[in-house]
Amino acid sequence: MNLLLWGTEMNVSMFPILDEIKHVGYDAVEIPIFETDEKIWKQWKQQLHQSSLSAIAVIINGPDHHAISQDHAMRKKTLERNKRALDCAAILESTLLTGPFHSALGVFTGQASTADEKKWAAEHLYDLSEYAATLNITLGLEYLNRFESYLVSCADELIALVSSVNHPHCKMMMDTFHANIEEKSIGDAIRKMGNQLVHVQLSENDRGTLGKGHVDFSSVLAALRDIHYNGILSIEAFSPKLSAANIWRPLFENEMQLTKDSFEYLQSL
Repeated sequence: MNLLLWGTEMNVSMFPILDEIKHVGYDAVEIPIFETDEKIWKQWKQQLHQSSLSAIAVIINGPDHHAISQDHAMRKKTLERNKRALDCAAILESTLLTGPFHSALGVFTGQASTADEKKWAAEHLYDLSEYAATLNITLGLEYLNRFESYLVSCADELIALVSSVNHPHCKMMMDTFHANIEEKSIGDAIRKMGNQLVHVQLSENDRGTLGKGHVDFSSVLAALRDIHYNGILSIEAFSPKLSAANIWRPLFENEMQLTKDSFEYLQSL
C-alpha cells in the first residue's frame, strides 16, 4: 500500500496505520522519501520490523531537483539529493528506489525533450545506478503522463531511456494510472518491458478504490503472468491530502475502507 494516500507527512503519527495495513493482509508499504534525515528512517525501520512489513522506497523530484536542467549546478545538486535518498532506502532495507526521478515532476519547456536533456538524464541515472549498486538497490524508473512529464510519458520512451543508461541496476516500474492515459494497450506495454519491469503500481483511472473505475486489472495481471513477474503489486490511491494530485472531490469513504476494499478486489482476481 502506498502511504501517500494519507498525505505527505511521514512521521510517527503514521505508525499505527502501518499495523492496520498489515492487519488487512498487506506485506509491504511504499514510503515516499521527502526528507533525507537518516534518524527519521531509523525510527521507521524499527516500526516496520514491529509491524512485519517490508518497504519500497519512493522519491519524487520537484522543480528544485531537476536532473535534466541546463544548469550544471542544479544537475549536480539533484544527483547528490538522490544519492541521499538511496541512503535512506538502504536504512529501510528496500531493494528498490522507485519513482519518476529521471526529471522534475510538472516542469515543462513547452517542447519535446532535446538530445542534451536525454543525455543528461542518462548520465544522471548511470551515476545514480553505480551508487545504488554499492547498496544492493535497483532503480525502478517510472514514466508519468503527458501532463506531468515531457521526458518520458509512455513505455516506449522509458524503455529507450533505460536502454541508453545500460546499467544492471537501472530498471523500470509501471503505474497503471499513467498507462491508462498513454498506452494503446497496458498489457502490451507490460510485455514490452518484460524482465526489466521490477515494480508495479495498480491504480484506478481516478486514483480511487480498485475495481470502482474502468482500468482492466484482469488483463494487467494476465500480462504480468505472461512475463513471469514476481515483484510486488502495490496499490496507489490519492485523496485531497496530496495536493499535487489535484483531487478535490471525495472518491471513497475513508483511507482504511479504500485499503480494505482494494485488497479484497485484488484478491478476488
